Amino acid sequence: MKRGNRFSFHVTVVIAAIAFIYFSTVFVFIDQWFGLWSSPGMLNAVFFTVVAAMCISNYALAIYTDPGHVPSSFVPDIEDPDNIVHEIKRKGGDLRYCQKCSLHKPPRAHHCRICNRCVLRMDHHCVWMNNCVGHANYKIFFIFVMYAAVACIYSLVLLVGSITLDSPKDDEESEGSYRVVYIISGLILVPLSLALSFFLGWHFYLILQNKTTIEYQEGVRAMCVAEKGGYVYSHPYDLGAYENLISVLGPNVLCWPFPSTRHIGSGLRFRTGFDDVPGAAASK
Repeated sequence: MKRGNRFSFHVTVVIAAIAFIYFSTVFVFIDQWFGLWSSPGMLNAVFFTVVAAMCISNYALAIYTDPGHVPSSFVPDIEDPDNIVHEIKRKGGDLRYCQKCSLHKPPRAHHCRICNRCVLRMDHHCVWMNNCVGHANYKIFFIFVMYAAVACIYSLVLLVGSITLDSPKDDEESEGSYRVVYIISGLILVPLSLALSFFLGWHFYLILQNKTTIEYQEGVRAMCVAEKGGYVYSHPYDLGAYENLISVLGPNVLCWPFPSTRHIGSGLRFRTGFDDVPGAAASK
């Protein structure tokens, strides 16, 4: 499914911020601290450029990768002995069906009112990407957040270092000309580093639990209902920490830092903790 090339203010802001942080880091912070053409200066510049390139490439991939749509031919097979878990409506117990899309909803799929369609394993709609985060681009999104957090923290360290330590290019003229760059960079990098670090930790926690943001919110409600009824709620897609990790990041640890998604499957069916237990159902 092709995505439209609509202008997005939020995406423009992100691209402008990435460009500003990159040029400030390489041509101001590194240059002022080490001297750009010195050995440590070139080493830091190359390393930061690699991190920035991975950040930008994963951001572009996350934007233009379709998160996954429900095929028009999809119909849940309730008689399939290999697929014993089916998500049903909280009210009525019917199989989940989207009235807006006129399609049955596969497990973990949800309707996005902004994209106006159902998205496979939907996590959330990200305005900063102008796209949903779902089955096909969740790992790419996570890798982007990881590189963005590393880049911001690394840039912040270089900013602080270039201010506090003696610089080979330290003089009043250069200090005055770069003052605005330092102020703007600090105002961008401090909140971004904190926000991205929290966001990275949050999604790492979700991956370890094999939950989406939507499923976490639904799980809190389900837990409260279960406690009132004297039951213990168990997330049906929790396979254990390591299995949860490889289900999202892939079975090859060497591929975890890269946006490879060949392992994710169709997104119409997922392994559950009840696969070996007869007669199970997940209600959503």
